[in-house]
Amino acid sequence: MTAPLPSSVARRPSKALLIGLVVSGILALLVLAVLLLSGGATGFGLSALLALAPLPVLLAAVLSLDRIEPEPKLHLAFAFAWGAGVAVVLAVAFTFLGQELFARAGYGSAVVEDIGTVLLAPVIEEALKGSALLLLLRRRHEIDGLTDGIVYASMAGLGFAAVENVGYYLIAFGEDGAGAAIQLFVLRGLIDPLGHPIYTSMIGIGVAYALTRRTAGRFAAIPLGYLGAVFLHALWNGSATTGSLTWLGAAYVVIMAALILLVVVTAAERRQLVGKMGVYLPGYQHTGLVTDVDLRMLSTLPARKAARKWARGAGIGRAMSDYQQAATELTMLHLRAEREGMDPARFAMERDAYLGAMAHARRW
Repeated sequence: MTAPLPSSVARRPSKALLIGLVVSGILALLVLAVLLLSGGATGFGLSALLALAPLPVLLAAVLSLDRIEPEPKLHLAFAFAWGAGVAVVLAVAFTFLGQELFARAGYGSAVVEDIGTVLLAPVIEEALKGSALLLLLRRRHEIDGLTDGIVYASMAGLGFAAVENVGYYLIAFGEDGAGAAIQLFVLRGLIDPLGHPIYTSMIGIGVAYALTRRTAGRFAAIPLGYLGAVFLHALWNGSATTGSLTWLGAAYVVIMAALILLVVVTAAERRQLVGKMGVYLPGYQHTGLVTDVDLRMLSTLPARKAARKWARGAGIGRAMSDYQQAATELTMLHLRAEREGMDPARFAMERDAYLGAMAHARRW
């Protein structure tokens, strides 16, 4: 049985977030409906299948980064839907308008097409995907570290890529048949399935850094992250446009290096958070809710995993997960108070709520 947090610290969605989720979802469905009507049932069916096939694995990979302190499902769904709906629709509209301006300026169709792919698409798409992070600034207590920014950005990127890929595969199917769609799937869905999440994660890191640091120039990290996202996106699009395998391979190496950086950041933050439990939680041993055994279990990732495995075998897996989650949230409360300062009454209220959740979990 889940140990519910009191309303004082429960993560209740805002009305604006719910409206954004609904609007984004509707727009994504409208885009897919237009693609279905324009491409026909056969082409659309194949394209949708190819676009969605790798999605469960990609979602699982992104969410695994945040398994110690999972973000609210509704917030994650909002980021995904924003990428799939609002970002896709506005990106198509703005890119088309930008290409029209270059065409009217006298550039040829081939040049205009390259400008749209290499310049306009990275600039416009990264701004729109990244805006999901800026909208979540109103829920800034949900972003406790760089990993949270990476996860939200990746969700927006996956949503965008899923719908965009349906369109690309449908175009390939219409021009050269199923073989061309499958060939494109190999490039976009197998070789570079994490392109959009990696690009936009640069913005996620920038936003999260600005929110979780107290340095004077912390907000400069947001435009720097945006520039990093645009650079990676333009590098990949530009290399693909050249048709050169050498350039494409070089771009791929750079993007994989960025992916390794993201993994290193999340792993380092995870170790730091788990290590901090050994600093803050001993102060609660007098409550009886934290024992020496609990501290050893909570203070390393392998021990936490082993404890959950044991608990599942004993039929109390949910209680163990709830206990670990509440202890993690309590540690993060101390980190936020240390980093930002916090009203003592507010701190005490949230602390007692997490202790109550830990007590509830221990009953099982």
